[in-house]
Amino acid sequence: MSMLLFSGFKPEKKRDNPFFTEFKTPFQVPPFDKIDTTDYMPAFMEGIKQQNAEIEAIVNNSATPDFTNTILAFDKSGKLLTRVSKVFYNLNEAETNKQLQLIARQLSPVVSKHNDDIALNEKLFMRIKAVYDRRKVMNMDDQQLRVVEKYFRDFERQGANLSPEKKDQLRKLNEELSMLALTFGENLLAETNENFKLVISDKNNLDGLPQGVVDGAAETAKEKGMAGKWVFTLSKPSMIPFLQYAKNRDLREQIYRGYFMRGNNGNKNDNKETVAKIVKLRLEKARLLGFESYAAYVVDDNMAKTPAKVNDFLAKLWTAALPVAEKELAEMQKIIDREGGKFKLQSWDWWYYSEIIHKEKYSLDESELKPYFSLSNVREGMFLVANRLYGITFTKRTDLPVFQKDVETFEVKEANGSHLGILYLDYYPRDGKRGGAWCTDFQAAGWENGKKVYPVMSVTCNATKPTADTPSLLSWDETTTLFHEFGHALHGLFTEGKYTRTAGNVPQDYVEMPSQFNENWAGEPEVLKAYAKNYKTGEPIPDKLIGKIQNSALFNQGFETVEYLAASILDMDYHGLTTPADVDVLKFENDAMNKIGLIPEILPRYRTTYFAHIFGGGYAAGYYVYIWAAVLDADAFNAFKSTGDIFNKELAAKFRKYCLAESGDDEGMVQYRKFRGQDPSVDPLLKRRGLK
Repeated sequence: MSMLLFSGFKPEKKRDNPFFTEFKTPFQVPPFDKIDTTDYMPAFMEGIKQQNAEIEAIVNNSATPDFTNTILAFDKSGKLLTRVSKVFYNLNEAETNKQLQLIARQLSPVVSKHNDDIALNEKLFMRIKAVYDRRKVMNMDDQQLRVVEKYFRDFERQGANLSPEKKDQLRKLNEELSMLALTFGENLLAETNENFKLVISDKNNLDGLPQGVVDGAAETAKEKGMAGKWVFTLSKPSMIPFLQYAKNRDLREQIYRGYFMRGNNGNKNDNKETVAKIVKLRLEKARLLGFESYAAYVVDDNMAKTPAKVNDFLAKLWTAALPVAEKELAEMQKIIDREGGKFKLQSWDWWYYSEIIHKEKYSLDESELKPYFSLSNVREGMFLVANRLYGITFTKRTDLPVFQKDVETFEVKEANGSHLGILYLDYYPRDGKRGGAWCTDFQAAGWENGKKVYPVMSVTCNATKPTADTPSLLSWDETTTLFHEFGHALHGLFTEGKYTRTAGNVPQDYVEMPSQFNENWAGEPEVLKAYAKNYKTGEPIPDKLIGKIQNSALFNQGFETVEYLAASILDMDYHGLTTPADVDVLKFENDAMNKIGLIPEILPRYRTTYFAHIFGGGYAAGYYVYIWAAVLDADAFNAFKSTGDIFNKELAAKFRKYCLAESGDDEGMVQYRKFRGQDPSVDPLLKRRGLK
């Protein structure tokens, strides 16, 4: 173990480390202003030490194993480790730097070993198994039974039944995989935020771009020490408007090529070899645990249960979506031909010509919408929806420490005024933040020593930044993204349950349902009139524009569904491999896409070398879950629509209870049926996307 690992770790300074005591802040939010980089490693090491002692106390307990002395004791172990982990890993995603990245690399093998020490602890497993074997005669309630069964299954899936030799093999695999995922993410961050920028010096090359986009590029240039020029980056709020509006086709190709070649440039940040190793080692791990593929291992724990069911589901949607995308392509090619273009449409042309169709067919220009979607108005809109559905309120706080100056905090209260939780909102791109949008927590809802622990949720986005003259104006995609991530936050805020293992803990293919469900309200006329107001005049969005939004709901759905499904199928193909081999990732990707007939004008939403969801995050063999959950969310929203009241209080109360608060109380489909009274239908989703 590297000595650097312990740099700055002086036991006598423990009292100064904010992690070693309860946070002395309002609502016990993390004291970001008091946390120093040197605090993390000592806190991790002490947290591991404390949890090891707690595990030892469980396994050395001479009393007969029961729910309290074994299952509950394990469920509540590792409090300090959880506290520091939630802060460190969240900041390493949202506000990283070279120091945090170094610590993450040092921590990776240590944390991997600690997790394996617990998962492969034979004495601990035997005590859990003893409770599991006698669970039917131990007078436990339904939730206690569920916790016991979940932990027993967890240990089995983590290798508790393996021989000592195979346990050692699994440890090595887990350690190597954790390091590879870290490498993948660091490479991608460098490729996205450091290694590419489109610098424009000639104003003529800005032709076609709305003024707000030009102003944003000028601000970015100023930030990067290039005042007087215009800089576009690979963050989507910068890149997508350029692809939509820039008339200079060569520059459109340049920025899009910069995007889709990330991790595939033969430099020190190349991810091809990293991916090949991850795929090979994941298969080894799955086979070691008794599964024929990594996909089989993952999906076995999901609602879908088998890769075959997932693949069949994706294939049916693919068959419906590809012809729609091909029609969209033909429409755009007609425009190129009509204008005298002597070229076939390429992938970097799609946004530009689809935007022309958007204007021609639906008379809708994205730049026409933006003035009505200032970030503050969109935020108030999503708060309004939550208030009307669930009665909760949001009060801005200025007395809570934040981890970055632009982050805002809100106290969330129930209708009766009682405290429900805290919400952090982190809006804008920056060099230390990874791309995309996500929701996480700094503290999960739960119970500690008979007292309720209130959640501290955090939503992170990469939305269009404000300029000197204009507030942050969101695209329609950014608007629905904010509603989406807020849906995750509501799930966390409403979560109830006594036990860490089950409170809010749902299958991976259920996770996206609450977030996608919440998106539905963003475009409803009744809601739009309440929050979409012109940032200059305060006038609500006119009916004419609302009509255009409604009419264009099916716009580009072939493209959006196909690029998503292509990435989902690529994910399942990588993790469906059953024979260990050194994969040539470019050939593999090409073969996989040719097999399904993906048209060359559309790339998978994520190509292999920047597919962070599956190689740097937790969605391996699970990227399909967004569209699986979309079936549930469309069906659930259809229940509201069919009553004629999208704010139906009775339905909202049932959805909150069964699908959010008690979501971990039973299997995902069981909880959904409690809300809906029937199985979900795929028809609302197909109709919503114009695929039926």
